[in-house]
Amino acid sequence: MQTVTNQSIALAVRREIETRLTAIEEAHDVRILLAVESGSRAWGFPSPDSDYDVRFIYVRPRAWYLSLKPGRDVIETPIEDDIDLNGWDIRKALGLLLKSNAVVSEWIESPIRYRPVHSAVAPLAALADQLLDAPGLAHHYANLGRNAAERWLEDHGDVPVKRYFYALRPALAIRCMRLNGNVRPPMNLQALVELSALPDCMRDEVAKLVEAKRQSNELSNVTRVPALDDLIREELARAGELPERGLDIDGVTAADHLFLELVDT
Repeated sequence: MQTVTNQSIALAVRREIETRLTAIEEAHDVRILLAVESGSRAWGFPSPDSDYDVRFIYVRPRAWYLSLKPGRDVIETPIEDDIDLNGWDIRKALGLLLKSNAVVSEWIESPIRYRPVHSAVAPLAALADQLLDAPGLAHHYANLGRNAAERWLEDHGDVPVKRYFYALRPALAIRCMRLNGNVRPPMNLQALVELSALPDCMRDEVAKLVEAKRQSNELSNVTRVPALDDLIREELARAGELPERGLDIDGVTAADHLFLELVDT
């Protein structure tokens, strides 16, 4: 299986998204540092009717951050033409990164980018690696997986393929961290499979599910795969096995330095 690339987004859609991002920069007086796909297209299992979940991180002029009254730290736009486009201020993103936030981590690793890679992305990724709280991240993915599977995992009927993936991807994220030294797990399902040492038969089953979702709508049912059901149960139950590790940096100081560099640029 291959990782999703930018070519999975139609050229006309990419141009429309790029146009909207530029309009946001002009209307809100911001610089966008990172603009990525964050939904099922980047996760590696889109349907024909999947939305475009565009997420971005931006920075404002220095004076904005010096106000006594804090401004709003998100930019949200209405969904139009299946394009859902929202962003976070860099200060918000860094604050969440200090908590090893899974959402920020996944945005940094998204395989689908709508802007060229900004020089800020590499230090953001390095900081996310240094601040990784593996038990906390595993707990987050376990909650995601359990919430997605709680109504069907213990039953025996068919399940919407979308819900199957919403449980499988978190389970593989936990497995990836267990087997690869507490690394931040990739966002993309195919990349997770590559790092999860699955038997060929299970890799084939995942590929079949991806193809089924690619040819159906978001709510179409799919026949269950017992081996994948067992994997989901086992990995969600093993989230507590991830060990704590000591941090060798002062995270707040490092985040402050990066924040000031970006604001002053």
